[in-house]
Amino acid sequence: MPLLAMLVLSSCVLTKVVTVPMRIGGAVISIVPGIGEGIDEAIDSAADTIDTIPI
Repeated sequence: MPLLAMLVLSSCVLTKVVTVPMRIGGAVISIVPGIGEGIDEAIDSAADTIDTIPI
């Protein structure tokens, strides 16, 4: 079943499944005064890198 799901889903959908929760978590963390914005930028940068992976 997982193999079938991987064949059906495109790489764009697969990377979005990973990066959207990362970006939401980063947005929530960015509320923390002082360190939140830096952590959000790091998470967003990592999510951008994952989005560019050609699967």
